[in-house]
Amino acid sequence: MGFADLLDEVGGFGRFQIIHVTLLSIPGLLMASQNLLNNFTAGVPEHHCRIPNITAALNESAAAILRAFIPLDSSLTPSRCTRFTDAQWHLLTDKPSHTNTTELQTEACAEGWTYDKTEFISSIVSEWDLVCTLRPLKQMSQTIYMGGVLTGAIIFGGLSDKFGRKAMLIWSYFQLAVLGTFTALSPSYVVYCILRFLTGMSVSGVILNAVSLKVEWIPTKARTLVGTISSFFFTFGQMILAGVAYSLKDWRKIQVAVCLPFFIFFFYSWWYSESARWLVLNGRSEEALKHLHHVAKINGKPEMTEKITLEVLESHMQKEIQSSKSIYTVFDLLKTPTMRKISMCLMVVWFSTSFAYYGLAMDLQKFGVNIYLMQIIFGAVDFPAKLVALLMLSFLGRRTTQGTCLIMSALVIFANIFVPKDMQITRTALAVIGKGFTSASFTCIYLFTGELYPTVIRQTGMGFVSMMARIGSMAAPAVLILDEVLPALPSIVYGGSAVLAGFIAFFLPETLNIPLPDTIEDVEENREKKSQSLKEQVQSEALALQNIKQSGGTCEENESSGPHPLSETPVHLKE
Repeated sequence: MGFADLLDEVGGFGRFQIIHVTLLSIPGLLMASQNLLNNFTAGVPEHHCRIPNITAALNESAAAILRAFIPLDSSLTPSRCTRFTDAQWHLLTDKPSHTNTTELQTEACAEGWTYDKTEFISSIVSEWDLVCTLRPLKQMSQTIYMGGVLTGAIIFGGLSDKFGRKAMLIWSYFQLAVLGTFTALSPSYVVYCILRFLTGMSVSGVILNAVSLKVEWIPTKARTLVGTISSFFFTFGQMILAGVAYSLKDWRKIQVAVCLPFFIFFFYSWWYSESARWLVLNGRSEEALKHLHHVAKINGKPEMTEKITLEVLESHMQKEIQSSKSIYTVFDLLKTPTMRKISMCLMVVWFSTSFAYYGLAMDLQKFGVNIYLMQIIFGAVDFPAKLVALLMLSFLGRRTTQGTCLIMSALVIFANIFVPKDMQITRTALAVIGKGFTSASFTCIYLFTGELYPTVIRQTGMGFVSMMARIGSMAAPAVLILDEVLPALPSIVYGGSAVLAGFIAFFLPETLNIPLPDTIEDVEENREKKSQSLKEQVQSEALALQNIKQSGGTCEENESSGPHPLSETPVHLKE
């Protein structure tokens, strides 16, 4: 008997759980906007060196005028980072393919750039001229943001185990709403990066605590469905981001649009019920009992308020209460054999999932398709991918689903290496399929991790392993630089990492239809039970095989020992 039995008695997955999960999932519509915001706020518009002293008196079109001032690159498009030292008016009448401009003197864009405002009215790139020599600063802003997400995973993971899931979630909503909105007022690139870092921290707080509050208030059998449906909010959020970005096209307005709603989430989050598991394990059983009674009433089980008393609650969680008297740290994730194996495997799986996901999703302009349409396509592919993941999670289990999704994403990434660059539609289609598999992998790993770690250290464990995901998301943009060495090298790195993690995922224990562990001892006992069961099975098979051999040996002995005594002729008859 454990807390899962009490949940079943107060209504299982009833009205309270539906409302609770829905309210926790709604902010997920804008969580995708935070992680993928850089695609639009840091979008790179078409640009060229600013041309001084151009007047309307010239009867040439703007494109024709550019020919006299801006050299063409190898693809016969205007150079983004250089201009002619002197105007070359003769080029206006010459055909580009027939003119040799390599000997003409050029210079850097000393007076700044002119940006096309068709795709982006304003972005941090056009506002602070993050192009040419400053181009790495564009990716740096995303790396800094992911650094904040990483820091938040470390900090909020431990704080929520100490101060509670609800308190840290409320604070994270508030921090994200305030700092995210203030980011739109950034007067400089440095201030922008600092605020994005702090916003990233709050994003981790929202994700980690929302997942735990969901998992710890729902029955075992409903976890797969809830985990997958919750991920659909994130998926739909990617499409919302495309719509918001397309309608505004100004990075400051987009920033406000995706952060301001978190004030609403902050205000209604006070309704949430704190995790009863966490309350009991932190010596606050009376509060936990009130929450359970509250849940029973909402679920239409008022009679259970009399049956479930403080003594009943504590008797169900006696082992967990004894275990909670110990203080747990990150080091406890690596002390015991099973916990160490789980943590090491999850570190690799989290890193590779995030590494491949953001390698595909964070540079949409490279596909040569309208960036807003590409964002919608990348979001839409998650729906069928996650439906397939839901079926696999329910029937094949967590371990098989996790490993299969990673290996399939790797195969698609590798396949894209052999597709010619001029087959842009095929390359884009393969990238979309690969993104779908990595998204399904993310859906699985959040659910899988919450089920693998025990309650007493679940948030610390989630923060620890998801830290590897943040490292992966920070490393993903940097790998793109490797294409200067070998064009296929980034895909080889992304795919190789996914293959490795896919095989490692098969070493994790299965958690399908298994109650959540509450203590580290529960995790180790499950391992011992499985080992004992396996040993008994082996012994049983060995015993059966031995019996078969003995039976066969007896028959052989009877046949080799000659005629049966009764078959011999008695002596007196012979006489």
